[in-house]
Amino acid sequence: MLEELRIQNFAIIEALELEFAPGFNVITGETGAGKSIIIDAVEMILGGRADVTMVRAGAEKAVIEAVFRLHKRTREMIRPYLEEDDLLEADAGFITLSRDIRSNGRTSARINGVTVGHDLLRVVGETLVDIHGQSEHMSLLRARHHIDLLDRYADLLEIREALETVVDHLAEVRREMGTLMADQDALERRAEQLRYAVEEIDAARLRAGEDDELKAERNRLANSEQLATLTDEAAMLLSGDDRTDTAGAVDQLQRAAVLLSKLAAIDPDLNEIVELADTLSAQAQDLSIEIARYGQEVEYDPDRLNEIEERLELINRLRRRYGATIDAVIQYAENARRELDGLENSEERLEELAEEEDKLLRQIGEIGQNISKVRARIGAQLSKRVVNELKDLRMERAQFEVSLGWRDDANGCYVVDNGVERRVAFDSTGIDEVEFMMSANAGEPLRPLAKVASGGEAARIMLSLKRVLSQADHTPTLIFDEVDQGIGGRVGGVVGEKLWSLTGSHQVLVVTHLPQLAGFADRHFHVRKVVIKDRTATQVVALEAEPDRITELADMLGATGEGGQQSAREILAEARTRKASAPATETQEQQKLL
Repeated sequence: MLEELRIQNFAIIEALELEFAPGFNVITGETGAGKSIIIDAVEMILGGRADVTMVRAGAEKAVIEAVFRLHKRTREMIRPYLEEDDLLEADAGFITLSRDIRSNGRTSARINGVTVGHDLLRVVGETLVDIHGQSEHMSLLRARHHIDLLDRYADLLEIREALETVVDHLAEVRREMGTLMADQDALERRAEQLRYAVEEIDAARLRAGEDDELKAERNRLANSEQLATLTDEAAMLLSGDDRTDTAGAVDQLQRAAVLLSKLAAIDPDLNEIVELADTLSAQAQDLSIEIARYGQEVEYDPDRLNEIEERLELINRLRRRYGATIDAVIQYAENARRELDGLENSEERLEELAEEEDKLLRQIGEIGQNISKVRARIGAQLSKRVVNELKDLRMERAQFEVSLGWRDDANGCYVVDNGVERRVAFDSTGIDEVEFMMSANAGEPLRPLAKVASGGEAARIMLSLKRVLSQADHTPTLIFDEVDQGIGGRVGGVVGEKLWSLTGSHQVLVVTHLPQLAGFADRHFHVRKVVIKDRTATQVVALEAEPDRITELADMLGATGEGGQQSAREILAEARTRKASAPATETQEQQKLL
């Protein structure tokens, strides 16, 4: 649960530290005082998109830090995301998330003091907190969101991932089929291009590293005259010159070795020098032989030089067309050969793909029908619970139903409906078109939620759904930002009781304008704007003493004097009575989840 929240230089908040209670936390205050800014700050700490305009004017950066107490189940939920980087100790009871937003647009995120990516911060944040904002009135009216709400309640998200894998595989199969069934002329042109490339590369008989060898040989041939001159000069120095009767280095080393051997006969200490002289003499003779051999091989061969130039030109032409290196050109030929084989055998491949497509469509249909059965069963339970919730919210005659429907599609998956096989539309969520239906008044038919719900009714439906769905939610902290809009004071107490009842399995934080709802708070925060040194700032005060709470509730009622004070006392007394008489069994059962 969220235990501490610290905010610095965020919007009109200069510095703020809040400590939240484990149960029902309520934030109240005048419009514009900064209540929703606190929720915006929490969204930032959970990995929300940073907005540099939220940095307080004149400040270098905004800093937000939140400390969460971890229950055993929550710790196990976030462990897989954190253990790779050793961000969470095995028995850790807390985790700290922090976010810096700089005025220059740069942001940074940390978990337990270690810098992390924003994606990791978002994943961990979504595990710890679920924020239900004002915009969800509208999201509940959009039918495309209904299937996700139902599947979350029915715990179908995991099997949906398995279905999505099969649907993605089918999409790949159909893409390949589409390519093969494309314009035949285009396929023929492509085949001809591939065939020409393969033949051209194969005819060249390329060999890896061949170009480097040819360049080295070309260099030798192009410099053959200089090589011959240098070789002759080196050979003469080693072997001597018969024309001038000049002794070479080999003869002189041999003579020196003979003289040294005579010296060693007199002085044995010179034996090592003699061995060295013999070695040098032998090596010089070997060197002379190698130089002579190399000199015989050096020759100017213009035909071979032209042949090498032509070969290198061929290699460079192929490299320009098919790859930067010989290896890349050879690989291009292999890839082209495989693609060509696929094109030349497209009919056979199409038959294989058609069989695979049919198999996948039947698999999708089977999984989709299994999911649909669960949705129908759980949808009926959800409808019943929502109707009961609506009755408590003074909508006794309202009807609510989760509508499931299939739509025929000639390219759809195969399902068996009353013993008859049919093909129906599908996507990664399955085969059902899910929509919440409602009748707000007696005698009226069920119609799509968006077409029958007024503003106040939409708010009550949203609260009913959120209460039912949240009880199946494992997120430890739930935040409701002014979700009581459109709800009058007559049912405010019921709304407060229902939100408070969620604290059996969750920590709940609510921003509200309803005093009847605020009366159920376990901890009540009052937000106000103040002007300090000509700067507007938000201050938050925890209303611990009952007189302070009574004053705030009276202000929320818009009543002054003793009458308003008495009404506020009655609100608090009524809330205490309802909390004290709440069914202990449900709360205790929910607490076991922690």
